[in-house]
Amino acid sequence: MPRVTIAPHGWQFDAAEEETLLHAAERAGIRLPSSCRNGTCRTCYCASDGGAVRYTVEWPGLSLDEKRAHDVLPCVAVALADITLTIPAARRIAPAAGPG
Repeated sequence: MPRVTIAPHGWQFDAAEEETLLHAAERAGIRLPSSCRNGTCRTCYCASDGGAVRYTVEWPGLSLDEKRAHDVLPCVAVALADITLTIPAARRIAPAAGPG
């Protein structure tokens, strides 16, 4: 399971296979900026350390230069390896309550 780090905060969590980085962060009690959740609005746009991701949509809202710079849209990105995302606006939230 890839390990995700949110810089500059140093928060870490695991991202399950096929789970978007945005969803994995929410499950870990971390709120990332987001809006459309389909890769077009760019609200979640952030830099990364170059960790490998794949996208759940055919053409996410990133230019070729942004992709080459390893910029990421966490709402539609699935981690393939450990990755660090630089998201100063990330906030801690209470984890979702379980059933019952």
